[in-house]
Order: sequence, then structure tokens, then C-alpha cells
Amino acid sequence: MVRRVVAGLVLVVLLGWAVLVAAVSWAMHQSPEQFGRFMAKMPGPAYLVLPFETLWMRARQGALRVGDEAPDFNLATVDKSARVRLSDLRGKPVVLVFGSYT
Repeated sequence: MVRRVVAGLVLVVLLGWAVLVAAVSWAMHQSPEQFGRFMAKMPGPAYLVLPFETLWMRARQGALRVGDEAPDFNLATVDKSARVRLSDLRGKPVVLVFGSYT
């Protein structure tokens, strides 16, 4: 009897964990704004039991491979006086800096 109750509780906990992992994985595939809203409601202990790094690396891995052409994009210059398109710079050296460089 006790063994059956313990087995049932373990099953419920594992099922709950799997549902939570699936929900976090789904949220990581959403826009940054939606993901932020989802994570703002995440209880602190969840960070101790969920594989966040693994989920994040899978969700944000993208489809580019070494040797692929970079996707085209259009950005404003630092002084906002013009726009620069990556495809306009084809054949010229280009350095892309992601994140903070200060």
C-alpha cells in the first residue's frame, strides 16, 4: 500500500516536472517579450530543478551553419541619420558585434 502511494506520488511529480519543462521550452521559442513575461512569473525554486541552459541552447540554436550566408537585415546607424543593409556591404569586410562591447 505505502509502496503504491509513493510510486503514485513519484509519477505525479515527474509528470508535473515534464509539463513544466515543456511549458518553459514553449516559452523560449516565443518572442523575447513573451518569454520575459512568462519567466517573470516563474517561481524561484523552478530555477533549481529545470534544465534552463539545455532548453535555451536548443530553442535559440538557429539554422545557420559554418559557411552559410548571413541573413540580410536592415539597421539604423548609431546617429540614426541613415539605415545600413547587410546585403549592400557584400564583398566588403564586415564585423558584427553582438551584445555589449563597452
